[in-house]
Amino acid sequence: MSNGRDYSLTQNRELSWLKFNERVLEEAMFEEVPLYEKLKFVSIFTSNLDEFYMIRVGSLRDLVFMKSKHFDTKTGMTDLQQLDAIYKETKRLYSKRDVVYQAVMMALEKHGIRINDYESLSKEEKKIASKYFQTNILPILSAQIVDVHHPFPHLVNKRHYIVVTLRHKNHQMLGIVPCPEIRNIVSIEKNVSIPMEQLIYAKVDEIFQTYEIKEKAIIRVTRNADIDVSDDILDEMDDYRIHMKKVLKKRARLAPVRLEAYQFLPLEIKKELLAHLKLTEKQVFISHCPLDMGFVFAVAKKVEKALPYLFYSPYSPALIKEYDSEENMIDQIAYRDMLLHYPYESMTPFLKLLKDSAEDKRVISIKITLYRLSNPSKIVENLILAAENGKDVTVLIELKARFDEQNNIDWAEILEEAGCNVFYGFDDYKVHSKICLITYQNASKISHIVQVGTGNYNEKTAKMYTDLCLMSANSQLTQDTVAFFSNMTQGNLDGEYHHLLVAPYHLKQPILSMIDEQIAIAKKNGEGYIFMKINSLSDLEIIDKLIEASQAQVKVELVVRGITCLIPQIPNKTDNITIRSIVGRYLEHSRIYIFGKGEDAKMYLSSADMMTRNTNNRVEVACPILDKRVREKVWGIVDVLLSDQIKARMLGNDKEYHIIDQHSAPISAQNVFMENAKLAESQRSVKKKNKFKETMRKLFHKRIAA
Repeated sequence: MSNGRDYSLTQNRELSWLKFNERVLEEAMFEEVPLYEKLKFVSIFTSNLDEFYMIRVGSLRDLVFMKSKHFDTKTGMTDLQQLDAIYKETKRLYSKRDVVYQAVMMALEKHGIRINDYESLSKEEKKIASKYFQTNILPILSAQIVDVHHPFPHLVNKRHYIVVTLRHKNHQMLGIVPCPEIRNIVSIEKNVSIPMEQLIYAKVDEIFQTYEIKEKAIIRVTRNADIDVSDDILDEMDDYRIHMKKVLKKRARLAPVRLEAYQFLPLEIKKELLAHLKLTEKQVFISHCPLDMGFVFAVAKKVEKALPYLFYSPYSPALIKEYDSEENMIDQIAYRDMLLHYPYESMTPFLKLLKDSAEDKRVISIKITLYRLSNPSKIVENLILAAENGKDVTVLIELKARFDEQNNIDWAEILEEAGCNVFYGFDDYKVHSKICLITYQNASKISHIVQVGTGNYNEKTAKMYTDLCLMSANSQLTQDTVAFFSNMTQGNLDGEYHHLLVAPYHLKQPILSMIDEQIAIAKKNGEGYIFMKINSLSDLEIIDKLIEASQAQVKVELVVRGITCLIPQIPNKTDNITIRSIVGRYLEHSRIYIFGKGEDAKMYLSSADMMTRNTNNRVEVACPILDKRVREKVWGIVDVLLSDQIKARMLGNDKEYHIIDQHSAPISAQNVFMENAKLAESQRSVKKKNKFKETMRKLFHKRIAA
């Protein structure tokens, strides 16, 4: 207990995230996961950890450097204590990953797939590798020594380097070879490959031919990438895009936060690197699997057709049964709401809505917020088509979407050149909402269609992330959406809404009030109920209110993919709270909030997680589900999620995730959603065939009558 806070009820955000990433790694340990997919999970674990160090560890290192007296509000830990705990946990995870990787690779070798180091190649394979090195790699290398005339170079974030100690005429020095970034895997034979850096490492004596090589190592540096845009003063004469381009250049030179070495790191090389990089021993990590696992996906493209049984069975998103490909989507949505559940259901109806709107003479304007986009993007193509057809197209594009900044800058320029009205949001608040408004005119009446999502305006990730997409002509929603875009274009974050919940000022308080309503119901001997499916839970106000709800006997069921700072199942405190996490074939990304049960339940889909950054520091939208059929569909989704006993893990009061005891017919929610979507699509096909037969029958009888 400190400052009146009971730290036994909450856990550290960073350590909770590492537990989530461990669950990603553990997918590579389960028998039901196809063998090559296991290797993909090892790769995803690795790239996740890279980003964690660049962002979360980077920001903590900044606080330590500034000698901040900051304490973690969930545990009371100082920034330095958090870093020490992270480094300790990371070393454990490296060891676990090494074991998993070796087991997967040994199994893949039985199917002829080998990712080797040079010494493991056969004599003939070494000849092929050596020839490739001489022809394609050696001519483009830029090796250097480090001495008084050759200063220690800048080591680029996440780039591989071969570092050697050299001796020449009684002088010892470092030699550094940057690995080319053209590719990270070299194919030797059909399914035999060697990582580029390992080939260069094996041949480094051919690079420094006039030196004696004493020791050598493969290393990689991770740098802080947590740019705070607000710290940079915006020149009043700058276009915001130009300002963001300047800011992005700084990312490449931010301070190192981690040093990795493949297999081992000789003592002399380590001493030199730590001195130059200003790192400590705690920040050094030895890996027995390749430092960058990105090659996994390149190799997959080569072997998937030949060895399909090593991969998940292909799945193509299904078309929902309500969708009619031959009818204008504006008219379809005006008739009834539609809910798409990605990636089980296809994005096609929404893309058709945009295309139909771009070509429909009734449409006056399209307004949309964009956070991440694919490249190429059908969404952008349709917006450009609309602008070319004389529609008023307004795009709020977030230039601060982390690691997508340059992509969004490029799209902003393309959209602007095409005649769209483009603006960029706010200095201190990212616009993370997923919302679109289409305005059209029928006779003298102005009408609207609104689309609100939990994800995805990216056609590629819509096939990999679970998200919900609502399309509606409900005037209660459309009028609020009109107000939303009016407020955004005028820079007003504190607008009034009747049905939408809009952060940063009008999302958290309504949620707290709805939790209070369930507490009041429970205290009157009713059945208080709260369900949330979110990606992360760290907002202390929300956490404290959920604890209060639990103590009032409200049943709280949470499905939280990643960070969970609340500890459930503590007797007399959080014992009415259950927290599940589902990690599987698809990334769980949809957000659903439900308060109450039955017809009176308040149900929302949202772009916001329950994190302070979302509730206080972003523009987010939560949209109520008002249509009865759509509400039934969402309840069905919730029921399936809560029935998962294969992929779901239950968080215990020991802060560990546990396999759920399986009953007679355990299910995987993601598998059920795929099966249900395909079943509904088949019903749609039957309906379409029957419609065609009926049309032909009518035509036939019409001709007979004639």
